Amino acid sequence: MLRRILSITGKPGLYEIVSQGNRMLVVEELLTKKRMPIHARDKVVSLGDIAMYTEGEDKPLGEILDLVYANAGGEKIDVKAMDNDGLRARFAEILPDFDRDRVYPSDIKKLFSWYNLLLQAGFTKFAEEEAVADAETSEAEENK
Repeated sequence: MLRRILSITGKPGLYEIVSQGNRMLVVEELLTKKRMPIHARDKVVSLGDIAMYTEGEDKPLGEILDLVYANAGGEKIDVKAMDNDGLRARFAEILPDFDRDRVYPSDIKKLFSWYNLLLQAGFTKFAEEEAVADAETSEAEENK
């Protein structure tokens, strides 16, 4: 699921891939459902490709979003009410072993903002669906 959700540099919000064309993607904004083309010159990152630094192995974004969902009880997180220390403290409750030197408050703020957008768009599971999609992709490749 997270592989189809994109963050586009310079554009607010999150987008879902609708279609692919020659040297462009057609995406749909998650909340407004407004469609637009994204060209090869735009910097696009799939949420499924993002991981965060921890003291051990890097943790995929889907697993972290599931932890945030469990910690917040399925409720939105008020990012604007927190300062940098508040963001770090809240994230430490969720992921105690995050790398405090390499994960900046701006990263945590973006994570919480993405969580709020995904929640508002109706998503409640993140890593599970991703694991199922990865298993289906692997199975399809084996059958070739």
